[in-house]
Amino acid sequence: MPALNSPRIMIVAGEASGDMHGARLIAALKAQAPGAQICGIGGPELTRQGVEILYDASRLAVVGIVEVLSHFRFIREAMRALEKRLREQPPDLLILIDYPDFNLILAKKAKRLGIPVFYYISPQVWAWRSGRVKTIKKLVDRMAVILPFEQEFYRKLGMRVDFVGHPLMDAVQPTRSREDFLQSLGIDPESTVIGILPGSRKREIAGMLPVFLAAAKRMREQLVKPVFVLPLAPTLNEEDLLANGLGEAGVEVRVVRENRYDLMGACNAVMAASGTVSLELAILDVPMVISYRVSPLTYFLGRRLIKVQYASLVNLVAGREVVPELLQDEAVPEKIADATLRLIKNQAERTRMLAGLAEVRERLGGPGASERSARLALDLARSAS
Repeated sequence: MPALNSPRIMIVAGEASGDMHGARLIAALKAQAPGAQICGIGGPELTRQGVEILYDASRLAVVGIVEVLSHFRFIREAMRALEKRLREQPPDLLILIDYPDFNLILAKKAKRLGIPVFYYISPQVWAWRSGRVKTIKKLVDRMAVILPFEQEFYRKLGMRVDFVGHPLMDAVQPTRSREDFLQSLGIDPESTVIGILPGSRKREIAGMLPVFLAAAKRMREQLVKPVFVLPLAPTLNEEDLLANGLGEAGVEVRVVRENRYDLMGACNAVMAASGTVSLELAILDVPMVISYRVSPLTYFLGRRLIKVQYASLVNLVAGREVVPELLQDEAVPEKIADATLRLIKNQAERTRMLAGLAEVRERLGGPGASERSARLALDLARSAS
């Protein structure tokens, strides 16, 4: 049986978001079990928490449906490193964060060795590839989910599942007032500040940045003191933006590298690519228009594979359309500009959206997701011994 304060734990966070959320989880876990010994796959955030990194997550982060074969060597190396540790120094608990194609294979190996499996942050099986649910039910001892509708989804399958709240409720916090922050950038606080968030991946930038720039150009003449800002994702550089139209669109855009949440929170409205950013904006109480474009083939296949009604997490959490979604053929500058302008000029429409965003924040749960998850994980480790 693991000592009360010194369990041996393996954690796998194969992507940047998992590294961030995993680091918060480990910090909470160490506060509750100071002697915990932790190893696994992660990046700089887990490294800063003192996790023994058995394989660098950056070598796996590029793996996707199309890229799996070309990166099979890295997947195999990582799996062998973890399986070796599972056999030679069996942990008291395996914690998996999203990243299902890799993690479910590892979970199978852990179960064969009698190691309990705790899954934190569910794969989006409720949206597509739902056949994986049977595998999850068989291999996972306890699931901690961060979206409220996921709990009912898994409970219907007879799984042991807890809704712990969304970790972004702790992470998304501006550090300064809107006025102070804008003044630090030399921006008049009386300006109308429009955010451009075209995504964090190069293919997203290629698809959405030119469209958002064209929408910004259309809006410029209809706003008082318009200022367009773009928080640069850490996965990108300015060359990625320049290669996709920045500086050539006839509209000035301030690119800001630091203080992402201060910048987002200072916006009067935002044009954003679909993704986790919609929840970040909801937490910051910033009205938004969500848009996305992919290749025609990807869109054709996605429409047949994806089983949810909405593209944005905000609307999925609300269970209705709180924010407009302009996807594929509707993701054009004219429609995006018009929808964004309405959020600035139409007070009734803006008020309705802000009320909907408040409802979403309420459903995401209060702060403390990492602490609640750490308690559940330690309970599983102790009860399984």
